[in-house]
Amino acid sequence: MLFGICTSVLFLIFGTVSLVFGDDWDKSNEDKWNAAFMETVTRGEKLFHGPELGGNTVQCAMCHPNATNTHPETYPKFQKQIGKVSTLREMINWCIQNPLQGKPLAYDDPKMIALEAYIMYERRNSVLVPGKH
Repeated sequence: MLFGICTSVLFLIFGTVSLVFGDDWDKSNEDKWNAAFMETVTRGEKLFHGPELGGNTVQCAMCHPNATNTHPETYPKFQKQIGKVSTLREMINWCIQNPLQGKPLAYDDPKMIALEAYIMYERRNSVLVPGKH
């Protein structure tokens, strides 16, 4: 009997928590979320094609027009330039520090998130193949 009461109380608690913190999906929320994502993609595109990230005149788009040859769908993978299995964010920072001669971004920096969103959006129809070269 005690087991049954405890189980009922746990279901009540966890059921209430999931109602309070669960996703409130509806079309209007999806539209807002997509709009926020596309605003981030647009910021990333501006950073990718602009001079803001570097200490010279080199821009990401000079080596990767429209994010070509970035292959975000293959990360994490061994990156020869870095010398280890790396994430896309690590490779973005490598490019910022080396060809662009800029300062690395924190992984939670809005600029890093915008760059990652732009690169992923440009490659949105690619098949995920982590580790592929």
